[in-house]
Amino acid sequence: MEPVQLMYDTYIVKRTQIYLDERQTEKLTKRAAARGTTASRIIREAIDEYLAEPDREDVRLARFRAAVDAAFGTAPHLPDGARYVDEVRRPDAVREAELRRFRRA
Repeated sequence: MEPVQLMYDTYIVKRTQIYLDERQTEKLTKRAAARGTTASRIIREAIDEYLAEPDREDVRLARFRAAVDAAFGTAPHLPDGARYVDEVRRPDAVREAELRRFRRA
């Protein structure tokens, strides 16, 4: 491991390699330039943020449920889930019934 000096802090880092697609590379480069920092620094910050998330399944599930509850009712123009699924599947059911009639004939 090699020491790295960023601004006034020196710390030990381990070199690793990741593959990014062109879109990710472009966006990361632009964001780093806008912030006046390096892409590596932004990646380390993102990893720290990700690792700060709880590992416990029950905690993650509680956070997910809280997010779902917070979003509830934000799209009142949409039908309820069961009705929506019925509406989406109805043309397939009609088509299937027609195929069955056609096969019998």
